[in-house]
Amino acid sequence: EQQRVSIARALAKKPKLLLCDEPTGALDYQTGKHILKLLQDTCRRDGMTVVVITHNSAIAPMADRVIEIKNSKVHGVRMNAHPEPVEQIEW
Repeated sequence: EQQRVSIARALAKKPKLLLCDEPTGALDYQTGKHILKLLQDTCRRDGMTVVVITHNSAIAPMADRVIEIKNSKVHGVRMNAHPEPVEQIEW
């Protein structure tokens, strides 16, 4: 619940940039999907840049851009021309 409150507080300030470190890490599957949908919808609606740092590569299809980092170095960057809605992502 603390994680959800932290995300809500951050979104309430309507930032131009939101950094999320493992935003679904301590959440159950359904709540995690709800949070990701909220982030994706807010990003699209408000033009906010959302950076999600995660070990869960299954959520990569929802991103506009995926930057893979290994051993503290950028290992790869790929653009996603057609990001998937969160509802279609299974992990």
